[in-house]
Order: sequence, then structure tokens, then C-alpha cells
Amino acid sequence: MLSTMQDGPLTITGILRHGLFAYADSEVATFEGDHARSATFATVGERAARLASGLARLGIGRSDRVGTFSFNHQEHLEAYLGVPAMGAVLHTLNVRLFPEQLAYVVNHGEDRIILFDGLLAEVLARVIGECRTVEHLVMIGPGDPAPLREAGFTGPITAYEDLLAQGEPEYPWPDLDEREAAAMCYTSGTTGNPKGVVYSHRSTWLHAVLGTSSATTTIGESDRVLVVVPMFHVNAWGTPYSAWMTGADLVMPQRFLQAEPLARMMRDLRPTVSAGVPSIWNDLLHYAEDHEVDLSSLRVVTGGGSAVPRSLIEGFDERFGVTMVQGWGMTETSPVCAVAWPSKHSPPDRRIQERMKAGRIIPGVEARVVGEEGVLPQDGVSEGEFEVRGPWITAAYYKDEDSSRFHDGWLRTGDVGTLDPKGYMQITDRTKDVIKSGGEWISSVELENAIMAHPAVREAAVVGVPDERWQERPLACVVLAEGQQVTAEDLRGFLVERVAKWWLPERWAFITEVPKTSVGKFDKKVLRSGYAKGDLETVTSGGG
Repeated sequence: MLSTMQDGPLTITGILRHGLFAYADSEVATFEGDHARSATFATVGERAARLASGLARLGIGRSDRVGTFSFNHQEHLEAYLGVPAMGAVLHTLNVRLFPEQLAYVVNHGEDRIILFDGLLAEVLARVIGECRTVEHLVMIGPGDPAPLREAGFTGPITAYEDLLAQGEPEYPWPDLDEREAAAMCYTSGTTGNPKGVVYSHRSTWLHAVLGTSSATTTIGESDRVLVVVPMFHVNAWGTPYSAWMTGADLVMPQRFLQAEPLARMMRDLRPTVSAGVPSIWNDLLHYAEDHEVDLSSLRVVTGGGSAVPRSLIEGFDERFGVTMVQGWGMTETSPVCAVAWPSKHSPPDRRIQERMKAGRIIPGVEARVVGEEGVLPQDGVSEGEFEVRGPWITAAYYKDEDSSRFHDGWLRTGDVGTLDPKGYMQITDRTKDVIKSGGEWISSVELENAIMAHPAVREAAVVGVPDERWQERPLACVVLAEGQQVTAEDLRGFLVERVAKWWLPERWAFITEVPKTSVGKFDKKVLRSGYAKGDLETVTSGGG
């Protein structure tokens, strides 16, 4: 027996139309450094139509890839809406990728046009000569295209506003199959070449709806969403689409992600919701030690991309009175799969423990933990690799036959940990980062969190290094807070009551900054390589 329900397609065109139908007067504010410019949804929607019309005049059609090389601003949002709605595929290019990786991604994705920020012209020029499929460039905002010409690009370079002026204020949006490609994003390529993930209209629509639910951040019309997470990576965690479909105002920070301008945005533009990687929020917390920071408008901040240390969650609680909630996901999962809201049944002393988890699995996602012996119990104790599946989780990589990441219809995440009876994920490590010492496992993530609980520590990254006796031991790489002094012996003593004795590191390196990947995660391969080459100055503390 079938239902009597209609079967309308779930598309980004539908998201665009609904935002214009119900919330035309909602606003998009773009921070310019000393002021913010604003536009209504009605204006942004019209400009998205003009963009689609202009791109069509340039020959862009169904399934053609349109790259963006941009920060977070109104024009990028116009591309988020107009490009997929016209049937083309939005390909967000990570502005922080190494040149060889960026050229690989453009060629592999077969981008025909790139919309780029004028301020990034020199960065794009480093690779444009190797981008074989790019026919046309469109420059957003002020900038000098000369470096692109000097790099050998001979195709047309059009100003974004000129392209829109050539377009029509109304566009005949085509009827699309919800399974068609809407956008694509490549992994950050920490090992080997980046891998492409292609999001459908359906997957994006469903993921956006979950962004408005109480299982995530309940984005709605009364909110102002500060989109700190980059729009060039994983659709900015879906927040622009969730905001547009519910009429939430959007605040776009462009490239101004340092603590001082973020504090000004918080004070002047009064966002209620924000999301970003922990390093951004950690910088803001430390900035507040010596400066006045007003976060009173915020009701929730989401941290993700890497583990959020307890000291950061408690710091936002105590200093700002703002709830920081941890989330988990990856490029392959659109990305949100879990958010660590505490259970309604948990007593107060347990709630902070649940907020420390990677997240609680949200509706639409299934998760399991798998070990060598198969699927493990959901008991919060059995430890193995997380596998997930669901309607916004990829089943393959684009033009890549890497079957090792997929298992019986499940995505192998590479994250190791436990899953408890309430659906909370506790990630203890990445499969490539876990430390095996004398046949026993040491969690680098838990060790990092314990070290970062010390008031003198700003950041800490732990990697496994070779050891003659135990095969592998932890090396703790520590960044001290400004003006702080502490020794390896001090930190080791601090850890005695917090971790197992055999976890205590003997090797310590005090560094000025933890190297980060293009999406803000700790780049541990750089630390391992530095240690192997003798470039890291280390000290020893305790037994060997």
C-alpha cells in the first residue's frame, strides 16, 4: 500500500523560493572591517537570479561546475543559492589549500568558471596556469587581475557586478531532480590528494532542516547567525541554508576572523548563534582576558572540526555565560552528524560530561562502532572505529574508487571511540593518530584535553613518536598562554591525578603555535615530521 502524499522534490530552489516568499525582509550583513553593509533576502534573491542569468549567458548549464574562491560574504551566499538552483554545481574551493592541491581540485572537479575575491587574485594566480578546465574568471569586489594575466591566464576576466548587470532580475529556475548534484567539496587532503564529495539537492535540503531542529541549534527567524566556519568548506556546516529557510538574519565576517574584529562583530551586530573551529573560540577567550568582550547576545556557540577542550567549554560558561556545544561531522557527512546537548535525564554533574562528548547522534544518522571482531556493543566502553550512514552521508568519492573507506553501505570515518546507550559518541582518537605504547592504547585527544586544562596552556597537540623500549610514546607539543611560564615537570605533575600513569609523556616540546590544516584542525603529520627531522626542540621529564 502506498501513501496518498504528494512527492515534491527537495531542492535548493525550494529553499531559495521559501526564503523569498516568507522572509523577504530578513537581512544579510557583511562585515567590512570598520562597518557592515546589509541587504535584505529580497535583494540577495534578486541578485542570485541575476547571477544565474549572467552565468547562463556565459554558457554555464546543467551540471557544469562553478568554482568559488571566496571568504564569507553576501556574494558568496548569492552563489550558494543561484548556482545550484540553475542546475549547475557549486564547487567551493578552499583558499588555504597548498597550490598543488588547489590545482588538483580544480582540474579534478572540472571547474569551467571561478568566482574569486579580488583580494585573493595573487593567491589564485599561483595555480591558474595549471587549471586546465577554467575558461572564465569572475572577480568579486576590488582587486587587481594583473597577477592572473602575468601567470598566463588568457580567458575573460569579468567583474562580478558587471556580470550581474548583464543578467535578468528574474530567472526561469528549472525543475530539478532532487538527486542531482548541487554542490561539491573536497577533503582537506591530510594524506594523499583531496577527495571529492558531491552533495545532492535532497541531501542538502534534509541537512538544512536538521539545522533548524532542537537536536542541533534550533536556527529560526528570531536568530542572527554569525557564520564563522568558512563557506569554502562543507557548505559552512549548512548554516547559510538553515538560516535562509527559516528567515534568520545572517552575519558574514569575510576574512576578519581574528579575536579583535570578532569581538566588535559580537558587540555591534548582536548575533545569537555562531559556529566555528575551537582555535577561533580559544583565541577569543584569551583575548577577553585583557579586553572587554560582550557576548551577551549569544545563546549558543557550536565548536567542531577538532575536539573542544573542557577548559574552552567551561571558559565560555564562566566568563561569558554562553553555552558552547560540541558537534561532530566531516566533509563526507555534509557535515553534521552529532551534537553534544546533554540529556534531559542527566543530573547537573553529569551534564558537563555529556557536553564533553563529540556529540549525540542526530535524527537521520545511524552510527555504530566496529572492531576486528565486528560490530561492538553500544555500551560506552567497547572501543572501535565509528561507521555512519544516512541521507546526507556520501556513499562514494567523486571519480575515485577508494573502497577502503566504505563497509557494507556504511562510511568508515577513521575516528576511534565508544558509543553509549544514549547515542553519545566519545572520540578517543583518529585511526592514524592513536598511540600504541607497549601493546596498550593511549588517546592523544584525551591527553591533549588534560594538558589544556592547565591554566598556563593555550593549546596542546600530542603525537606518537618511536620509542626503543615501548615501540611508541607520546610527545606533548605545548603552546603556553601569553606571559605564562611552566616546565615539563610542572605539567607532568599536573597530569598525575588526571590520566593513567603510563600515559604520562616523557617528551615535551614548547612551541609558538600548533600547525593547522587548511580547515583549522591540528596538523599532526607536521609535528611528527618535525620530530623525525630533529627540528623540534624537546625536553624530557620523568621515566622512560
